[in-house]
Amino acid sequence: MIRPIAHMRSDFSEKFGIPRQAGIVEELESLVVFEPAYRNPDALRGIEGFSHLWLIWQFSKALREDWSPTVRPPRLGGNARVGVFASRSPFRPNGLGLSCVRLLELRQDRELGPVLRVAGADLLDGTPIFDIKPYLPYADCRPEARSGFAPDPGARLAVRFAPGQAEKVPPEKLAALTGVLANDPRPRYQEDPVRVYGFDFAGLAVRFRVENGTVWVLQIEKSEEKASPAQE
Repeated sequence: MIRPIAHMRSDFSEKFGIPRQAGIVEELESLVVFEPAYRNPDALRGIEGFSHLWLIWQFSKALREDWSPTVRPPRLGGNARVGVFASRSPFRPNGLGLSCVRLLELRQDRELGPVLRVAGADLLDGTPIFDIKPYLPYADCRPEARSGFAPDPGARLAVRFAPGQAEKVPPEKLAALTGVLANDPRPRYQEDPVRVYGFDFAGLAVRFRVENGTVWVLQIEKSEEKASPAQE
C-alpha cells in the first residue's frame, strides 16, 4: 500500500492549460507541501545539493476502474492508437505520473513545516505526490534516446494580449502565463482560428484563440467572475 507523502500547490485548478510535459515552461513555480506525517526536516537532509528532482505522483482526476491496452495520443491527431505503455497518457492501470522539476528552494514554513519550491512542474493543484527522488544527470540523462512519435515539444507560438489584459496579471505570474500560452494548450488536432478557449490560471480566467501561429489573449478576469465553461 502506498499513500501520498505530499500534495502540489500550483496555479492550475483544472487540467486544461497544464503543460504537456514537465520542464516545458520553466517560469512556472509550484510548492510541494508535505503531509503532517512527513514534515520531518531530517527526511529532506541534503536535498539542497541537487538542482532537479523526480516527482512520482498520481493522475488523481483521471482515475478509472478499468483500463484500455491502447490509447489515442493527441500528438497523432487523436485517431491513431498506440499501446498505453508506449504513451504518457493519464489513463493508465495505476494512474501514476513522473515529472522532473527544478528545485528552487527548501524553506521552513511556520505552519506547513519544510516546503519545496520547484519550477517547471506540470501538475494540477492538489495533485497527490507519492515519492521524491534526486535527479542524477549521469544516470537519468540519455542524449542518445529516441522519442518515438513525440520527437520534440512542438513550435512555440507568439503571444499577443488585447489592450489592458496583460496588466490584469500579477507581474510575477506574467512570464509563466505567457509560457503556457506559447506552448499552445489546445488539443494538437484542433486548428480552428475562430474557436475561443479558456482556462483558469492563478485565480484568473484566461480566454484566447489561436490564428496563424499567434495566441491572441482576448480577456482576463478573476475566476469567480467567469460565466463561461473552461473550454467552449
